[in-house]
Amino acid sequence: MSNIVDPLVARIAARVRTERERRRWTLAQLAEASGVSQAMISRIERGESSPTAVVLGKLSAAFQLGIASLLTLAEGTQDDDTTGIAGVLRRADAAEWRDPATGYRRRQITGPQFPAEIAEIHLPPGARVPYPAAAFAFVRQVVWVLGGHLTFHDGDTVHELHEGDTIELGEPTERAFANTSDTDCRYAVILARGTRP
Repeated sequence: MSNIVDPLVARIAARVRTERERRRWTLAQLAEASGVSQAMISRIERGESSPTAVVLGKLSAAFQLGIASLLTLAEGTQDDDTTGIAGVLRRADAAEWRDPATGYRRRQITGPQFPAEIAEIHLPPGARVPYPAAAFAFVRQVVWVLGGHLTFHDGDTVHELHEGDTIELGEPTERAFANTSDTDCRYAVILARGTRP
């Protein structure tokens, strides 16, 4: 099922294009740096295709941004004039991104001016989302399981995490989030903002 009508797809498209142009990269250069085809990048930038979590991971790694940072920039666009005012964000008003390949859902909890990024993730049964090591560069991150069971691949190490368990991530390595159970897994990702390259 396509989610092209989702306004977040257009914001992701604009953010990917902005990050590429900010570096003065051609589509070919981003394709080479990320391992994502030029055709796919072009479709993403035109808002014709919603990228999967895996593709976003590859693009964020090429940009040397954490995937959370790339999505946060798309969801809250730090370029917006938010003036840093604290306040209530209603559940109904929060943007939620859905991975078209796995059904993974991500909702940003904190705003772009808050000094840490917090996101709530829903990982459906059977879903597995891998990320390259570079997607974890320039960030400090904690994963906190709020419900269900998460099989977390941290390089060659596998952690079976249950409700209430946390893991603080170390040096960047290839990682994968997997739900090997028959019920939804819900977890929070807490990320300390680093200096953007």
